[in-house]
Amino acid sequence: MIIFRLCREIYSRDLTGKGAERSGGRWNSKRVSMLYTSETRALCLAETAVNLPLNLISGDFAMVSILVPDDLPVKTVSLKELPSDWNTFPHSASTQKTGDNFIHAGEYVALRVPSAVVPMEFNVLINPLHPLMKMVKITEVNKFAIDERLTARR
Repeated sequence: MIIFRLCREIYSRDLTGKGAERSGGRWNSKRVSMLYTSETRALCLAETAVNLPLNLISGDFAMVSILVPDDLPVKTVSLKELPSDWNTFPHSASTQKTGDNFIHAGEYVALRVPSAVVPMEFNVLINPLHPLMKMVKITEVNKFAIDERLTARR
């Protein structure tokens, strides 16, 4: 499986999940390392756009392609398995508990979860502490330039 991450270029080779560990997020509490990725580049942009004004996605961003070999353990969570408040804003503690449990159990390298932004698509949460993480590889890093029509005032 190839997954994608949109981030500042300076962090484009960092798969440690330290940024999420420092701030926490929808799927992890503070002090729990996790790497947030998406199954498509477009979903990466949408997920970034809800957290950061598009005009701040400037020339110092990169789109990272990451290979998760198909034989690594990956779990998919369906909408039916999620608590009713899974996609609320601000995010709920219930989703953080789901993600924290995924990391602490150490059973899977990745957890596929529906996107709160586009629920028919999936984000992929990576456990950077999993022993098989060494098999997960960055395959491409490309400068990302946002189309100025997305940031133009109308």
